[in-house]
Amino acid sequence: MEHAYLLVKTAHIVFVIAWMSTVFYLPRILVNLAEVGPEPAVTARLQLMGRRLYRFGHIMFGLALIFGLALWWGFGIAGGWLHAKLALVAMLLAYFVVSGRWLKGMEAGRRLPSAATLRLFNELPVVLLVAIVYLVLAKPF
Repeated sequence: MEHAYLLVKTAHIVFVIAWMSTVFYLPRILVNLAEVGPEPAVTARLQLMGRRLYRFGHIMFGLALIFGLALWWGFGIAGGWLHAKLALVAMLLAYFVVSGRWLKGMEAGRRLPSAATLRLFNELPVVLLVAIVYLVLAKPF
């Protein structure tokens, strides 16, 4: 039973790491798009990269969710810390979706926020990730 638990937990952590890479990188692509100026070829390349990254992020989130649910249901992971963690993960997911909507909006002709605003926006997931990791390791409640 412990071997299965470790395999499921390992898969969950690996897919979370892969998803977090998209959470961190998609806003950087948005910053580059906001700064590119009248360079249609560069804009098209960045938009393509953003679309592919956003799709990859959805897949990684789905797999992380499946293995997270397996930990919860199959191995009885529970506690108040888990509820707090899930609330923060929901905030990260909303952040990711907002990033994707900005990308799609730009492709539809809408303007992005300024590069400075996007840089500030890019810092939020770091704070949330630190809190999530602390909750998982410390299980304070």
